[in-house]
Amino acid sequence: MSLREQFSGWNPRLWAGWRPNGVGEQKPNHYRDMVRVAWANRGHPRYAYDVLTKGACDGCALGVAGLHDWTIDGVHLCTTRLNLLELNTADAFDPVLLSDVAPLRQRTGGQLRALGRLGHPMRRRRGERGFRRVSWDEALGVLAAGLRDAPPERTALYLTSRGITNETYYVAAKAARALGIASIDSAARVCHAPSTVGLRQTIGVAATTCSLQDVIEAPLVVLWGTNPANNQPVFMKYLYLARRKGCRVVVVNPFVEPGLERYWVPSNVESALFGTRMSDLHVPVRPGGDVALANAVLQRLIARGAVDRAFVDAHTEGFAEAEAAVAGQDPDHLLALAGIDRSTLESFVDELVRAGGAVHVWSMGITHHRDSADGVRAIVNLALAQGGVGRDGVGLMPIRGHSGVQGGAEMGAYATALPGGVPVDAEHAAALGEQWGFPVPGRPGLTAPEMVEAAGRGELDVLWMSGGNFLDVLPDPPAVEAALGRVPLRVHQDVVLTTQMLVDGDDVVLLPVATRYEQEGGGTETTTERRIVFSPEIPRQVGEARSEWRLFADVATRVRPELRASFSWPTNAALRAEVAEVVPLYAGIETLAATGDSVQWGGRHLAADGAFPTPSGRGRFTALVPAERRLPDGAFVVSTRRGKQFNSMVQSQVDPLTGAGRDAVLIDADDAAALGLSAGDPVMLRSDVGAFAGTVALSRLPTRTLQVHWPEGNVLIAGSPDRREPASKVPDYNAVVTLERRDPTPGQRPSSPPG
Repeated sequence: MSLREQFSGWNPRLWAGWRPNGVGEQKPNHYRDMVRVAWANRGHPRYAYDVLTKGACDGCALGVAGLHDWTIDGVHLCTTRLNLLELNTADAFDPVLLSDVAPLRQRTGGQLRALGRLGHPMRRRRGERGFRRVSWDEALGVLAAGLRDAPPERTALYLTSRGITNETYYVAAKAARALGIASIDSAARVCHAPSTVGLRQTIGVAATTCSLQDVIEAPLVVLWGTNPANNQPVFMKYLYLARRKGCRVVVVNPFVEPGLERYWVPSNVESALFGTRMSDLHVPVRPGGDVALANAVLQRLIARGAVDRAFVDAHTEGFAEAEAAVAGQDPDHLLALAGIDRSTLESFVDELVRAGGAVHVWSMGITHHRDSADGVRAIVNLALAQGGVGRDGVGLMPIRGHSGVQGGAEMGAYATALPGGVPVDAEHAAALGEQWGFPVPGRPGLTAPEMVEAAGRGELDVLWMSGGNFLDVLPDPPAVEAALGRVPLRVHQDVVLTTQMLVDGDDVVLLPVATRYEQEGGGTETTTERRIVFSPEIPRQVGEARSEWRLFADVATRVRPELRASFSWPTNAALRAEVAEVVPLYAGIETLAATGDSVQWGGRHLAADGAFPTPSGRGRFTALVPAERRLPDGAFVVSTRRGKQFNSMVQSQVDPLTGAGRDAVLIDADDAAALGLSAGDPVMLRSDVGAFAGTVALSRLPTRTLQVHWPEGNVLIAGSPDRREPASKVPDYNAVVTLERRDPTPGQRPSSPPG
């Protein structure tokens, strides 16, 4: 925004209050956080400045290059990115710290990260107290020997999504297939895998159909199970600008997230001073009640004649079946399953009818359920019914929380997709093999949760991981730890130390790697709006860290030296040229060379003018029947939530938006009163796999539902196959629990209640 725009067009009706910058309110103090970050990075201020002004953001996937984006003028800088800056400026820690792992096991993930960067290859064998420093040659020799000796079906490769570039994903995917390894997967598996399934089956493509410009131009934004105020703070700036233009916002979520009620956007003068009311309607859906809610909404759109029949007839299929399905469902029963009253339903429908379409945004609140792919399909049904795809101001947006999620799957670092997102089958594998010059496995591999299961059964000989932390990310951490300990060879390559590296094993190797900013030749990421963004190399050598795309190529040629020519790119630019050839979707990636260079595959809109990339050329409605679940007497459904954190990386013990500590058990005030509980009371939750000791935080939630923070709450979550979405294999991060008062832990401070 220009200076003139900053001081004009103010709308007091949207103000959160009259207190300057919300002084005294429960809210983040962005300016204080900026000062703290500056102090934390005082050792390398110039490098920190270069990362912020030249690099593409390694936080969420909204996409910022330097301090700017491709949608609006002005500075983009959020505390999520600032808090990650320390990972990019830290120096290598003394490898002597790893000589005894016992004291390190007492530290949290945040405390391990605070030690500094992993700077040297390390190795530890079973029975040894700690790691010893080894040469790169020894470390890679151990990995190469393990890969040569192990059958490919007993080998698995996993990549995180934080900070990894498209180039690294591509080389990892190519290297795995060159070694016959089908079991390669990435962090996309445990976030938007259900979106991939649901969108591909309905609209023909597993990506956002609109652009961020459409959010600003939208008459209505519907936020389904997502909290961008915590997870994608830059999105709040787009929402603020949309609100200035008259956009209305509906929040579909069990909890009234404070940051979605009111938010102070620090880079906009009006919002920074007075805050902004960010939503007009809260729909307090029960966990898992989204399909029932969407079906009830579709019923009412049909009954009110608010379906875009011209669009439906010309550009979709399956509407008659979907219409018949919802016509046969009792409206009152749908409302009971959704946990909302008729007045709220009608208010929601009023918003959709008045707007004539919306940008539907969703995240883990939709995808972390047993029936999550149906939740995505249900949202698609509503969008199609209003002609809400392929035009300005509307669309479907599975908002990403990791800068590498979209690209990881599209580069083929995925158990169920080859480069380009094509399915893993004999036909597509043969075609890819022709391009690559070697056979490619034609069967899907193990997904991330299945890798751990296989390890627990003793069916994995090698587990090779780039970043990530299964102990934090996956359900039932004790079972995960036991499974990791059974793998004969584990190799962890990362920029920092993590708790999973400290799990005993027959042979554990640590490999230090460069950040995306240090990566040779720079690299690209793919944003939520399908924009391939270039981030230049910002040279810095930390210890012996190596660029990961070179590392994967080196390992492949150590195991199969006859394929050296297939993995010998003279430069990163040459690698991107190959990506453009193998993945036509990414045409233009080979031209990117400087900060801000980008290409948006598919253009501003997918399915523009109703032309869907499906076999029939039409979008597909789905006839859906909501799942029935009955709670045992006295039991609660607990869901996991995020606080002040970047995915599993906890950045504060107290969420500045809610005031809740990490041990908080959010419970509706009426449910708490019925149990004789007050704010701060110590309680114990028990599920069929574990227990969680927490303190009561009074809130507004659907009856008999609770929320606890993730990843701490994973101790309550079962990791068994029957507790996953069947097609995407994403875990159901919800559980049925009992709640009881417990004796307080000596010295424990109760969690602050959110409200």
